[in-house]
Amino acid sequence: MLDTVLPSIDHVRRANHLMFASSVLSLRGCGVVSQPVVDDNSSSVFCWNGEAWKAKGEDIHGSDSLAISEMLFLSLQNSSKHLDHLGAFTSYERTLQAILCDLSSISGPYAFVFYDAIFQRVFFGRDVLGRRSLVIRKQASHGITISSVCDGSSSLGKWTEVEADGVYMLKLTTNSTSSSDAVLIGHTNEGDPFVVEHFPWASPTAEKSLNGSMISPFSELNRRTPDAGVLPLQLESKAVYDLKQQLSSSLALRVKDVPPPPTGVGSKSRIAILFSGGLDCTLIARALHDIIPQDQGIDLLNVAFQNPRVVAAAAKQAPDQIDTNNPVEQAYALCPDRITGLSSYAELLSVCPGREWRFVFINIPYTETVLHRAQIISLIYPHSTEMDFSIGCALYFAARGIGHIQDPFIKSPKPYTTPARVLLSGLGADELFAGYTRHATAFTRRGYLGLIDEIELDFFRLGKRNLGRDDRVISHWGREARYPFLDEQLVSWALELPIWEKCGFGTPRSTLKIDKEEPQLEPGKHVLRLLAWKLGIKSAAQEKKRAIQFGARTAKMQTGRTKGTQLLSS
Repeated sequence: MLDTVLPSIDHVRRANHLMFASSVLSLRGCGVVSQPVVDDNSSSVFCWNGEAWKAKGEDIHGSDSLAISEMLFLSLQNSSKHLDHLGAFTSYERTLQAILCDLSSISGPYAFVFYDAIFQRVFFGRDVLGRRSLVIRKQASHGITISSVCDGSSSLGKWTEVEADGVYMLKLTTNSTSSSDAVLIGHTNEGDPFVVEHFPWASPTAEKSLNGSMISPFSELNRRTPDAGVLPLQLESKAVYDLKQQLSSSLALRVKDVPPPPTGVGSKSRIAILFSGGLDCTLIARALHDIIPQDQGIDLLNVAFQNPRVVAAAAKQAPDQIDTNNPVEQAYALCPDRITGLSSYAELLSVCPGREWRFVFINIPYTETVLHRAQIISLIYPHSTEMDFSIGCALYFAARGIGHIQDPFIKSPKPYTTPARVLLSGLGADELFAGYTRHATAFTRRGYLGLIDEIELDFFRLGKRNLGRDDRVISHWGREARYPFLDEQLVSWALELPIWEKCGFGTPRSTLKIDKEEPQLEPGKHVLRLLAWKLGIKSAAQEKKRAIQFGARTAKMQTGRTKGTQLLSS
């Protein structure tokens, strides 16, 4: 967690007042690296919330916060050596270029704040996809606060999310020049403006600007449409093979050297999966089985809610089917994600024997949802719609990881809390490979170009719509979400892949002749479905897409007339 407060920023000749604070979830290296990291030479300060898998093309081994801070401090040191020789302006620009180059070379999710004490400026931002949260509060009389989460004060309305659209630089001096992109975000106590410059992500093919640039790892989305003779995807298509390689490489990075849980806990699971039993999370589980040692258990976190509206509707429609002795347990059992979760769990047990798979039943009564409502609303803020709450609620209780497991030899359930601090999520697969119903609708209405436009829209707003909110909710429990489908290399490959090698819209559906049956796979995320079938998880390959709020039944708990875009009431 980052928390940087700049309550009073005056001219460089006066005293600057900056306060930095960080809390650390240590999952890399041999020990805990204290934060904020302070440079002994320049007194510069670095706050980091993320996982840098690579920087400048090299794998990072050990502590990434240490590796990234040292990289930035070295760039400052090298530029400041020539301060007298080159002059302040030239050194200022050279250091800026070096810092932006360093930051754009990082592969992995992150949010950061970096104070350059030499040139009196604060850099802050999120990775190109926005996989970590960063919010900012601007108050004319109390300066600026940059943080991973909002506080619970009455000033909540003043917080906004930092966009995942580049790096921002806050100037602490009033006598330095500003580019045409500079924006004012409030004033100091002395009346001087807070000037922030924005350095947006640029395409890899774009020319570098004079003031430096953030070079995106992604090319533009492939907008080619298929010719009449394009063959449909098959089990042996190259795209299916390449997806397996890309997913395996992404997972290997994200589960490498995850430390065991603290001593004293019952289970030793290092990794858990947010598990609805759908295609994406089951494919992750199946691929993970081939990567980590056989003796490591994997927790499958499956959440189901008591939804009074759904229960009342079911009782009205089919009263004779209600279990009057245990209606609450029946409500959990009938949740769509519980049904598909148990089905995919059984499939994993069959396809991947020898592994200890723990299916964690996370059952949430309505009273508990109400009890935690204020906390969840605070965490998802500045997002504030009914849909945000429904999704955040499911993630909140799933990430808490408190439920029970069912011993096959004992009828009664056994209470269980996952000790895993790394949670894998399938987020990103729908956006990259056309998994939503609206993608099918876009193809029906506007053909391939309409489908491509919809994919582009969905993917590039992930950081704005989902990822910051989800990070705040999940990290609340001292756990970290990792997204195998949002690996930079996998994303680059997927963006360059032609549309007909991602999904099956407009091409004949594949027919796989098994046991004299010819099941047809859905066109959405077709390449994922083929890979799942090839890896033996054939039921999961045929699962239809279902949003988490409907699968876990967190949507519309009180009235069915509520729209997802409706703002939350207090």
